[in-house]
Amino acid sequence: MLKNSLLKLLILPFSLVPYLCGGTFFADQANALPGQTTEEVGAWIQAHPTLRPNGNEKFFIQKSDTAAQRFTFQASVFAPGKVEFIKDRSRIRSERLSMYDAINGMSFERLEESLRVLYGLDIYQDFRRAQVIYEYPSQSTVNSARFAKTPIREALRGELRVGDRYAYWVEIAQPKNGKAFTGQITVLLKSDLNKLEAQLKSR
Repeated sequence: MLKNSLLKLLILPFSLVPYLCGGTFFADQANALPGQTTEEVGAWIQAHPTLRPNGNEKFFIQKSDTAAQRFTFQASVFAPGKVEFIKDRSRIRSERLSMYDAINGMSFERLEESLRVLYGLDIYQDFRRAQVIYEYPSQSTVNSARFAKTPIREALRGELRVGDRYAYWVEIAQPKNGKAFTGQITVLLKSDLNKLEAQLKSR
């Protein structure tokens, strides 16, 4: 069992989170985000009460309470999507939280609340006000996935949003007949949004 009970904020059902923590454990604001240096983001990760990396962890953090409930956090110098060569590796371009919960399941609401746990109200409100510019799967994708018998293409449901400060990518794997158990939410630079949108549309 993890000593830090904050992990449970990420894996408990969405409706229980505000009741159990009453906002006490939410960060007032995020101190490091995409666009900042690796040193700044690394220091923020080390000091974050929810992430609490182990000695050998720096930008990729893994936490699990049981085999059925776990999450990972990764800060990367690469934009999300296909990896491309970059010259500047001194700045973080994306931060991703991935969650797996085989007990309670996964939803967009749970991922949204986890964004608030990690980053505080400023980023949470930027996400809430952000404009949805792309949603998937389209009906044509669903039909082609069923015809090709590729259920994973049909199961992936997501959206891209653009806010005043950042862009956001949210995705869960929702089977046609069943509960979603996995999902991810990524904070990225708005300058990388067009590239990600194009890749999602073509995959």
